[in-house]
Amino acid sequence: MKAYSILQLPDGTKLAYEVLGSDHKGASVPFVYVGGMTTCRGDSEKVSSLVAKHRQVLIYDHRGMGDSRAREDDPFTIETLARDLLALIQHLRWSEVALCGHSMGGIVVQSLLFLPFHRTNPTPLPFRVTHVVLVCTSFRPNPEPYGLKLPKRPKGPLTPEIIRETVRLSLPPAFDPEWFASEGNQKRIEELIDRAFTGRPVKTLLQQKRAASQYDFTGFHSHLSPDTQFMIIHGELDQVAPFTNLQGFLTRIPWARVVPVGGGPGSLPTLRFGHDWIEYFDPQVWCGVFEAFLQTRRKEKAVL
Repeated sequence: MKAYSILQLPDGTKLAYEVLGSDHKGASVPFVYVGGMTTCRGDSEKVSSLVAKHRQVLIYDHRGMGDSRAREDDPFTIETLARDLLALIQHLRWSEVALCGHSMGGIVVQSLLFLPFHRTNPTPLPFRVTHVVLVCTSFRPNPEPYGLKLPKRPKGPLTPEIIRETVRLSLPPAFDPEWFASEGNQKRIEELIDRAFTGRPVKTLLQQKRAASQYDFTGFHSHLSPDTQFMIIHGELDQVAPFTNLQGFLTRIPWARVVPVGGGPGSLPTLRFGHDWIEYFDPQVWCGVFEAFLQTRRKEKAVL
């Protein structure tokens, strides 16, 4: 078990977090990774550890997940998760940050950016957001048949075999059928199933699923500043968040860029990947994409 820190919030919530890349303190803008539904902070390790060779990286467990703790009467909304993130960055006293949010994490990142324009409780951000990466995420609740799908609880006693099979049934939407059926990926699938048994309470997963279906960002994207650079990463094979979301983001954030595709530095070989993006391509490819984007400062409109 890796060492981690705990931030206790006024409401009793305890947030577990790690700051990687401490050798780079003050040398470059810190990178904050915000995970999606069902994820814990270690799930991004093979990419976040590479990014940490260039800058500080914050990874953390959402309330109720992993080593974090939540109240029994936790309200659990996207806004609550955004204010958790705000508290963490404030606690670290960072004056500038780059944010990366995957799936529900991308929704949380957007909610954080919208806090200064909150309709009833506007909250200024005491730091500057230089770059935002939105990965396989949404700007509005997903339409059917998209979204996280949790299998129904089978009848009878929950034996280890039944639990394992239930977890297996929940995994396919996070990938594409070819990837999931590939013989070369079966060992990794078993590892992902094993991982699901640690720090992922069903109660919290259901709270996350409900929260991700009950937010409303209507009108808020118009408040975003072109001084903040945006990059949209979305796979054509995503079965959780529709690929059409990519164009939706470009409509709402006209200066955003799409992740480059090709053989050059900072690009992906293709957009043919599923929702669990981190399982596609070599981790060095993803690190290169992030680092190339974090070097950009010039405003330019993305083209498809």
